[in-house]
Amino acid sequence: MTDIYEQEEAQEILKIAFTRQIERGEISKLQLLEIAAELGISLEEFQSAEQEWLTQQGEAREQRAFAMYRQSRLRRSVARYGIVNTFLVMLDLLTSSPLNWSLYIALIWGLFIALNAWKTYQTDGEDYEKAFQRWRLKQQVGRSLKNLSNRWLKGLSNIS
Repeated sequence: MTDIYEQEEAQEILKIAFTRQIERGEISKLQLLEIAAELGISLEEFQSAEQEWLTQQGEAREQRAFAMYRQSRLRRSVARYGIVNTFLVMLDLLTSSPLNWSLYIALIWGLFIALNAWKTYQTDGEDYEKAFQRWRLKQQVGRSLKNLSNRWLKGLSNIS
């Protein structure tokens, strides 16, 4: 056993000890503050870290919602593809004996579906970040407009 630990080693030991303590039950904010004080972490540093953690949690929640939104769009697109192309293949079979034009439509549309699926499940890179920021802005504008209309309607109901 050594009396001196590298920073990474100390963090791992504390992480294991902390995880064991949490496994016994939830930990209160007061207990967390006491642990931070024992580790020499100031109240300001703790509050800053807590705020950063809350921000990260909010961002992660938004990214999960964005992923669900993109996946639901892809599912709708695949369903539309299946319905329309089934109809087109049936129509092609009824009008001529071999499959002609409907296969070209199915293949080309299928290519676009595959590209869309790849883009949906690609969660790294600049394109993803841009799409996420656009979606986030739309969500924020939508919430703002909803709040504004609710206030306006509330103001109208107070007048009458």
